[in-house]
Amino acid sequence: MIVRILGEGQFDIPGEHLGELDLLDARLQSAAEAGDEAAFTAASQALRDAVHRHGAPVPADALVASELVLPAEDTSLDQVRALLADEGIIPG
Repeated sequence: MIVRILGEGQFDIPGEHLGELDLLDARLQSAAEAGDEAAFTAASQALRDAVHRHGAPVPADALVASELVLPAEDTSLDQVRALLADEGIIPG
C-alpha cells in the first residue's frame, strides 16, 4: 500500500503491516468523531510513526498513486474536519 504523509512524501507499506495501520486508523477516526483534539493528535502521530517505521520511502521522482493520505504533523482536528466536509481525504 502506498501512503502519502502531506509535507513528507510517500511510503510503500508491506501488506503484513496493514492490520496495525487499520487499528491506528480506527483510533484516529474515533478521536475525530468524538472531537477529542488530544486523542486525535496522539492517534495521528502514532499512525505517522507506524508509516515511518514500516514503510520504505518512495523516490520523489516516482509517479505512484497514493492509496491513503495522512495529514501533516501540524494539522489540527478542525483542519481535517474541513477537508472531510469538502470531499474527504480520499476523493471519489
